[in-house]
Amino acid sequence: MLKIIKFLDRYIGSIVCRILGIFNFFSKTDAKKINPKKILVIQLWGIGESVLTLPAVKSLIQKFPKAGVDVLVTKRNKEVYNGIKGLNSIKKIDFSIMSIIEFVLSNFRKYDVVVDMEEYLNVSAIISFFAGKCRVGYSHGARSKIYNLKVYYDENIHVRDVFLELANSIGAEYKKEGLIQLNYNKKDRKNVDGLLKKYRISPKIIGISPGTAESAKCRMWPYEKYAEACNSVIEKYNATVMFVGTEEERRLADEIIKNIEKKENAVNLCGKFSLRELFYFVTKCDVFIGNDSGAMHIAAAQKVKTIGLFGPNLPQRFSPYGKGNAAIYKGENCIFSPCINVHKGQVPDCLYSKSGHDYQKCMKNISVNEVVAEVEKMIEY
Repeated sequence: MLKIIKFLDRYIGSIVCRILGIFNFFSKTDAKKINPKKILVIQLWGIGESVLTLPAVKSLIQKFPKAGVDVLVTKRNKEVYNGIKGLNSIKKIDFSIMSIIEFVLSNFRKYDVVVDMEEYLNVSAIISFFAGKCRVGYSHGARSKIYNLKVYYDENIHVRDVFLELANSIGAEYKKEGLIQLNYNKKDRKNVDGLLKKYRISPKIIGISPGTAESAKCRMWPYEKYAEACNSVIEKYNATVMFVGTEEERRLADEIIKNIEKKENAVNLCGKFSLRELFYFVTKCDVFIGNDSGAMHIAAAQKVKTIGLFGPNLPQRFSPYGKGNAAIYKGENCIFSPCINVHKGQVPDCLYSKSGHDYQKCMKNISVNEVVAEVEKMIEY
C-alpha cells in the first residue's frame, strides 16, 4: 500500500503541482509581509520527522500568539502534537482521495499562511494550495511551483534546523536548544507502570528499538550484533534490556532474545505500547539504543541518553538531537551512502544485492564494541 501511495504521489501528484503552479505564477502575495490570523502546518507522515518539527511549530506559536496555529496530520503521527501548549487544533486526514477532498472543501482558503513541512510529498503541497492564501515550502521539486515563499533545503544541517528555516522565513525564531518534550497522561503512565510490574527489572534499563519504519529496512543493525551488545551490558551492569517496536517487530526482538545468554534480563515489549505510552516508557530508560527511526527521536525528545545507529542516512541530518547523545555512522565504507535522501523521496532498500555479502554493508560495519563503549560512557558519566 505504501508503495502505491508513493507512486501516485510522485507521478500524478507531480503533474497536478505543475498545473496548479501555473495559477500560482501570477500571484503577487508577499509571505514576509503577511500578519496571519490563521496558520496551518502540514506534516503527514514520519513520526521522527514530526518530533523534529515541534521546535518550528513552537516558534510559530510564539511569534504569532494571536493567530490560531493548526497542524494537519494523519492517524500515524497525530499523538506527537498532543498537548502542545498554544496549539489551536489538530486536523486529521488519511491518504484517501475522499479524505483529502473533504478537508480541502471545508478549509478552502481558510488559512492566511500554510507552512508545508513535508519534505517531498506532492499531496501536501496540493493541499496547501487550496487551504492557504499564502504557501511556504521547500524550493525543490515540482511541488515548489505551488509555494509563494520557497526555502532552500540544506541537506548538510540537522532536520530540526531545516524545519526551523521554514518558520524563520516568515519571522519566527526558536531560541532554545534541544527538542520539545512529548506529552502523555495519567492513564498512559498507569498502563505502562502496570505492565512493567509483571517483570523483574534491574536498576539499569536499556531501551532498544531494533526495527525501523516499513520503508528501507536496510537501516536495521543486524540482530546478532544487538544480541552481542546486550550480552555485554547485561554482564557488566546486570542491566535489563527492553525491546520496543510494533507488533510486527515482536519476531525480530524474539530472535535477538534467543541469542541473549541471561534471558531473564531481556523483555520483549514490542506491540505492547500505544505511541503515547511509548513517550512515557522511554523516560524510564537509562540509555536508549535505536536505528535511524522514530523511536530514537522520541527518546531524544524525552531527554534520555540516546544512541543512534546510521549507515544509509547521514547523522548530521537525523542524529538523536541533544547534548550527550551519540550517533554511530559507518557509511563512509559504502560507495552508495547516503542512499537515503528523504527530501528527494529517495528511501530505497540497500542498493547492494540481498543475496550478496555487501548487503547492509554500512550497518554491518558498526561494531559491537563501539555501541557498548557509548553505553558505558553514558551510564558511568
